[in-house]
Amino acid sequence: MTDIFGANAQESGRIMQSLAMLHHLSIAVTDIGRAAEFYDHTLAALGYRRVWADLRAGEDGQAIGYGLKGHGDAFCIKEKAISSVPKGEGFHIAFSAPSRDAVDAFYVYALAYGGVDNGPPGLRPEYGEAYYACFVLDPDGHHIEAVINRE
Repeated sequence: MTDIFGANAQESGRIMQSLAMLHHLSIAVTDIGRAAEFYDHTLAALGYRRVWADLRAGEDGQAIGYGLKGHGDAFCIKEKAISSVPKGEGFHIAFSAPSRDAVDAFYVYALAYGGVDNGPPGLRPEYGEAYYACFVLDPDGHHIEAVINRE
């Protein structure tokens, strides 16, 4: 059986990975040290790590990029003197998790490193039969989710 690209399932997965919609996403944070501590721990629980850092104590524009080891960044935090944090509903970032245990660990680290609970880990049948996620606000108020959508 083939898909819309005329490819079998294995080829389709490879094609979809190469056609990722977003190259990377950056958000503003008000305190790079506090944000780095939060994201270093929460993203490590999902298998992501710092892949680069531009840290210059006391200077504006400091940033850290996160992604998979050996790859470029997919997510970046950038310090800004005045936060441009999107408040309220409508915008959130959902990080892919490799397992339900990783979602649980993400949640524990998020709360331990300055995050605020916005929905504990669990199944979310309203989003799908196997949709397992947690929701937190990061130290700057960004709506963050960790999710796995398979058994």
